Amino acid sequence: MNSEIRIKDTSANPAPLGLVGFGLTTILLNIHNVGLYPNNSMILGMGIFVGGIAQIIAGILESKKNNTFGLTAFTAYGSFWLSLVAIWTLPALGLAEKADETAMGFYLAIWGLFTFGMFIGTFRLSRALQVVFGTLVALFWLLAIGDFTHIAAYKVIGGYVGILCGFSAFYTAIAQVLNEVYGRTVLPLGPVARS
Repeated sequence: MNSEIRIKDTSANPAPLGLVGFGLTTILLNIHNVGLYPNNSMILGMGIFVGGIAQIIAGILESKKNNTFGLTAFTAYGSFWLSLVAIWTLPALGLAEKADETAMGFYLAIWGLFTFGMFIGTFRLSRALQVVFGTLVALFWLLAIGDFTHIAAYKVIGGYVGILCGFSAFYTAIAQVLNEVYGRTVLPLGPVARS
């Protein structure tokens, strides 16, 4: 006798958690990038716990949903936030040399390249995610150009793009939650046709 046991996944959608973790942390860091306050413990705390740990948890949960895109995005960007905090704090602790602008330019550029690849994946997902990832590509590359050229204006412009990116991720998170809670489209996400 051959019997098959099937387990039904009834876990919640982890994407809003990952998107809100990314969105809120991105907004706050980029308010710093436009010059409204210095890099401080608030940004570090957000980077570790909200941008970092919350996104990694969401990414791991996406694997239960068989969502390779979500798993990759959330765990990678959660790790990005943790690595960024490490880049800022390790030199202050005397554990590493401070990264210069050239090193940071390459760091940001390579994250921009990764994000561009993920952006291509959003063409099959939703218009909302296209905005999140498209603005994130622009953010990374503007900040990288700012580091490579030593022209602060690129970082300020990048900061404004980053605020838009963060708010678009926040919108996407809240839209997913409200649409599920109300069982209808409360806030549109712009689904794309799959051929």
